[in-house]
Amino acid sequence: MGKDLIIVESPAKVKTIKKFLGGKYMVQASVGHIRDLPTKEIGVDEEHDFTPRYQTIQGKEKVVHDLQEAASRADTVYLAPDPDREGEAIAWHIAQVIKDKARDIKRIQFNEITARAVKDALEHPREINPDLFEAQQARRVLDRLVGYKISPLLWKTVKRGISAGRVQSVALRLIVEREEERQAFKPEEYWLFRARLEASVPPPFKAELLKIKGKKAFVPNAEAAEELEAAMRGKPFVVDSVEEKERARNPLPPFTTSTLQQTANQRLGFSAKRTMSTAQRLYEGVELGERGTTALITYMRTDSVRIADEARDAATAYVEQRFGREFLAPGGKGRVFKGKAGAQDAHEAIRPVDVTLAPAEIKEFLTPDQFRLYGLIWSRFVASQMAAARFHDTIALITCGPAQWRARGERLLFPGWLAALPRPADEEEDALPPLKQGEELKLLEMTKEQKFTQPAPRYTEASLVKELEERGIGRPSTYATIISTIQDREYVRLEDKRFAPTDLGNVVCAQLRDHFPSLMDVGFTAGMEDDLDKVADGKIGWVGLLKDFTKDFNPALSAAAQNMAPVKGGLTTDLPCPTCGKPLVVKFGKSGEFLACTGYPECRYTTNFSRDEKGVIRIEEKQAPTYEVMGTCPQCGGDVVLKKSHTGSRFLSCANYPKCTYAAPFSTGVPCPGCGKGTLVEKSSRRGKIFYSCDQYPQCDYALWNWPVNEHCPECDSPLLVIKNTRAKGRHIACPNPKCRYTRELEEE
Repeated sequence: MGKDLIIVESPAKVKTIKKFLGGKYMVQASVGHIRDLPTKEIGVDEEHDFTPRYQTIQGKEKVVHDLQEAASRADTVYLAPDPDREGEAIAWHIAQVIKDKARDIKRIQFNEITARAVKDALEHPREINPDLFEAQQARRVLDRLVGYKISPLLWKTVKRGISAGRVQSVALRLIVEREEERQAFKPEEYWLFRARLEASVPPPFKAELLKIKGKKAFVPNAEAAEELEAAMRGKPFVVDSVEEKERARNPLPPFTTSTLQQTANQRLGFSAKRTMSTAQRLYEGVELGERGTTALITYMRTDSVRIADEARDAATAYVEQRFGREFLAPGGKGRVFKGKAGAQDAHEAIRPVDVTLAPAEIKEFLTPDQFRLYGLIWSRFVASQMAAARFHDTIALITCGPAQWRARGERLLFPGWLAALPRPADEEEDALPPLKQGEELKLLEMTKEQKFTQPAPRYTEASLVKELEERGIGRPSTYATIISTIQDREYVRLEDKRFAPTDLGNVVCAQLRDHFPSLMDVGFTAGMEDDLDKVADGKIGWVGLLKDFTKDFNPALSAAAQNMAPVKGGLTTDLPCPTCGKPLVVKFGKSGEFLACTGYPECRYTTNFSRDEKGVIRIEEKQAPTYEVMGTCPQCGGDVVLKKSHTGSRFLSCANYPKCTYAAPFSTGVPCPGCGKGTLVEKSSRRGKIFYSCDQYPQCDYALWNWPVNEHCPECDSPLLVIKNTRAKGRHIACPNPKCRYTRELEEE
């Protein structure tokens, strides 16, 4: 009798599960998806009910072979990918490739990777849910039809290599239209008055202008500001009324995927992608010294605020033990939160697996990102089960001549949940001193300042995630991918942590908005998400959904193929070429956007540029090259300097060139893992892409795209790691093995 086999998604889960199941089960990983649609063709038979043609993902052949071999030795195979649609699809594809080898195949799922949860799942297996799988399949086919049919039109009319996405394009539209709104905005002048006052008892406090002659205060210009100031000059500031009341502030519920992404962006500065990749590691398990590999949080893709009764009881016990009985929620039994309408309630909210495992106790075992995110999740969960914070609020109305001023203050009476999750400093208000009606106050300072109304701000990651969720675009589990995709395609850029569309993004959005109005419609996209939910619930069929979609999509596609105007020649500007005087245009090159002369090839002027808040182009002046001295030339004794080739890679050259012709490639100092003899050096392709290859070429052809780090991967034992730089995550260390998802922050180095 053989052992039963459990198949999970990631190698990290294998380690965590093996720890508490011991040798009773074989545990193997699929390392994510093992099958998908082909990469070089559409792979969907539209004439026969959109039948997809799946194939093994390149590089996964050995994984599939190993799973088949293990399945042939098992009595029962338990498929345990993540508990969502994507996980159900992974389970379905694994079942397809092992069904001829396995005796019995079951599906299990768990919301947390603990001995209790996994053993309970093994006791309650089920069959693969065809509705969940078909919902994922419908989404995959929809995205394939849109991407593979629209992208060639963009290649033809805008720039080769760019692409369109069904949901990402709508997210791009939100960013583009916010920018259009900002550029069309006409600011209006107003003047802001502030006063700093002092009562008979300290401390001094601030007041804001509230009313003028009984009407809401609005000071439109300098003349009105001078008149108001003159009307108040020499007049006393007298307390008109004082209102005092006690206020209770209840805690927020535990995190959902969306609220975690928003709060991590606001409090920690994390991108959605960084948040989700860090949460994934916390969910799958982290090595905690003597504790071994331990899962720290529950499943991180959820829009439910529900928590299990035993988790609530554990939190209540922890709060009483650490903070005291007075910090317990009313009734002493914790809180129950009501989710928003339409929320999927299949999984709990995101919470710590073991609430007694406080962040400070395990800090030494976590990366900085893991520690900060776990601390945020832990604190929010503990706070959610605590008593309300209580404040004493004071609002004072103060009269001076024709103006009425208002001062606010608060005093914390009881911290409640704030003991576990303190507020950011900018949310706190100072206390007011004791004030009495009729009391005359001393004016310490009064200032007036010219201001102008501001347009709606650009989206941050947090506000974009909130907007996507409120409008029903995509699902919380897809937000990180949506945001990173529009950044990676260079449709948007981050300026002061806010999204601005690039010229390329504006052009792509305009082409899609003009020729695919339904696809780019926010309401249509939200409705499609609802329909995909109905497929998952078994209410409608996935083939019917696709037939309805293509009724409008195919005619729009045919019309766009005929009518989409090309812009490959560049976007016109009103700037003259400084060399020949002909107009400059914005071009979309391999390395991004640039200005070029329309007089090419006679005039070859090009330059980089930026745009101001109103979209006006600002030319960036070219800088003369400077060279860094790198040592002494072994041939002539002169200085060796660092230069760049015409394709972009760095190399060493003698400063006495052309008298001395010494040159050498720029070395990374990392031994080549391919041959073990050479060293990896920097090179660039004919198209200007930097890569790193063995200096023993052509005897050794080992190469990789990212800067190598001479360190073995702790997860898959790759002989080296690399430094990657993405828009969403910035510079970070990662494993070059596509099957391995190991990453960590570069700031550790």
